Amino acid sequence: MARKYSKKASAKVGRAMKKRKAGTLKSGRSGKKVTSRKQAIAIGLSEARAEGKKVPKKAAKKKKAAEKRKSKK
Repeated sequence: MARKYSKKASAKVGRAMKKRKAGTLKSGRSGKKVTSRKQAIAIGLSEARAEGKKVPKKAAKKKKAAEKRKSKK
């Protein structure tokens, strides 16, 4: 089975996790300190995507659920 993420993408996530652990990882827009593990992973994947590394596209589950709720009303 093929890798879901490239090795370079994994390295980006690893770097983001280390920065979070050290307390130096900052959020992009607000510049606040990141403490959430999930947010650190998201930042790493986002940076890998920006560099064109092999990373699956963002999940569209939340968008579809929101659209369903709107259409019901």
